[in-house]
Amino acid sequence: MKISREELPDSQIALEIAVDDERLEKAKASAYRRLASKAKIPGFRPGKAPREVVERHFGEHTILHEAIDRLMPDVYKEALEQEQIDPIEQASFEVVNEEPLVAKFTVPVLPTIEIGDHLTTLHVSRESVEIDVERVQEGLESLRHRYATLEPVDRPIEWGDIVRADINGTVNGSPLVQEEDAEFQLVEDRTISLPGFAEALIGKDKGSEFEFELTVPDDAPDEKMRGEQAHYHVHVKELKQEVLPELDDEFARGVGEGFDSLEALRTRVETDLRETLEQEEEQRYKDEVLEALVDQVQPQFPPVLIERETGRMVQEQLRQTQKKPRKGGDRESLERYLQQVGKSEEELVEEIRPIAEARIRRSLVLSEVTDAEHIEVGDEEVDAEIDRITSGVGDQSEELRRLFSGEEAKENLRRSLTTKKTLDRLVEIASSDEGTPPDEPEEAQASASRTG
Repeated sequence: MKISREELPDSQIALEIAVDDERLEKAKASAYRRLASKAKIPGFRPGKAPREVVERHFGEHTILHEAIDRLMPDVYKEALEQEQIDPIEQASFEVVNEEPLVAKFTVPVLPTIEIGDHLTTLHVSRESVEIDVERVQEGLESLRHRYATLEPVDRPIEWGDIVRADINGTVNGSPLVQEEDAEFQLVEDRTISLPGFAEALIGKDKGSEFEFELTVPDDAPDEKMRGEQAHYHVHVKELKQEVLPELDDEFARGVGEGFDSLEALRTRVETDLRETLEQEEEQRYKDEVLEALVDQVQPQFPPVLIERETGRMVQEQLRQTQKKPRKGGDRESLERYLQQVGKSEEELVEEIRPIAEARIRRSLVLSEVTDAEHIEVGDEEVDAEIDRITSGVGDQSEELRRLFSGEEAKENLRRSLTTKKTLDRLVEIASSDEGTPPDEPEEAQASASRTG
C-alpha cells in the first residue's frame, strides 16, 4: 500500500492510504465467503452458492463494504507502524475512493511543546499581603457571633432574629419549598429561598400565619419557573434574638484555649488572617505564573482531548451532586441533573468546554516543564507524604494508611507531588529578580547527569 502523510493543525496527522488492488480483491473474496456462509439462498446449501449468485443476492456494494470494513483496521495499524505514529485516541477516517481503495485517517497525537526559551523570559511580580484594621475587626465580630447566646423574644420580627417556621412555597401548583421547623437567621443582603422572602417576614409576630407572593428571578435554576409568581404560606412558630458578648478581656479569656487579654486575641486573629491571606496569595500567584507561561507557549492539541475532558468533568459534576449512586445508569443520572439545574445537555457542555480546554492547556505545559526541569518524585518522598497525611488522625491512621498501600494510590500521590514540585519550580523561576531561571535544584542536576 502507498501512504502519504500530512501534518495538520492542533497536533493531528492526516494519513492517506492507497490499498493495492490485489489486496482489496483478496478482502472481497474473504467477504464473499463470510456472507455466503450465512446466506439462505434457495437451491443452495449455506456456503455453496457460486460467487456471482451471492453477489446478486447481496449486491456487489454490500460485499465491497464488508471487505473495506474488515480491511481498514489492519491497514490503519500497518500505516501507524510504518510512519512510527503513536495516537492518543482513535482516529477518524473516511473512504476517499472505493475502487481503487483510498482511505484517509486523521490521527490525533500528543502535541510537541517547546518550553525552553519561554522559561528564560518568565517573570511575574508578586503582590504583598496587607492586613487592614477592618478585616481584623470583622474577625473579632465573627467570634462574637460564634459565642453569642440566643434568647426567646415576644415582639415583631426584626433583622438579625433567628426564626423557626413552617414554610410552604409553590409555583403554579408545583412545590418550590416545603419545610417544617425550618430555622434561619434574617440577615440583610442575604437571600433566603427567593429575593424578598426575608423582607416579607420583617414585622410579623410569633405565632402568626400569613401568605405572600414573590416573582421568581430570571436566573433561577429551573427555567420553567423563571418570571413566574411563587406563592408562600408561612407559620412563624418561634422567635429568638442574638445576644452578643461584650468585646473585652473577659470575652478574650473565654475564647478557644483562652487569651490573657483582648489585645492578645486581636493579635491571634490578625496572625491567623495573615496566614490565610498569604496562602490565598500564594495560590493566586501560582495560578498567575502558570497562566502567564501558558499564554506564552500557546499549546496546540487535538480537539478529541477537549471532548474527553469535558465528558470527564460532566461525570465529576454528577458525582458531586449525588450523595449515593442512583438506579438507571449514567444517562438517567445526567437527565435528572440537567432537569435539576434547568439546562440542556448542549448548554452544559458549552459551559464546561472552556474550563476543560484551560485545564488541558495547563496540564500539557506543566508536564513539559516537569520534563524540561528534570523534576522527579522518589519513593521516599511518597512515603513521607503518606506519613504526613496519616499522622494526627488517631484511630483512622491505619485505615488511611491501607488506602495508600496500593500502587495506583501511590502513583496518584506521586503525580500530585510532581505537580506541586513543578509549580514550586515555576514560582522560583518567575519570582527571580532577573526574570531568568535560577540554578537548577540539586536533584534536577543529578537527574540531568544520570540521563545525560
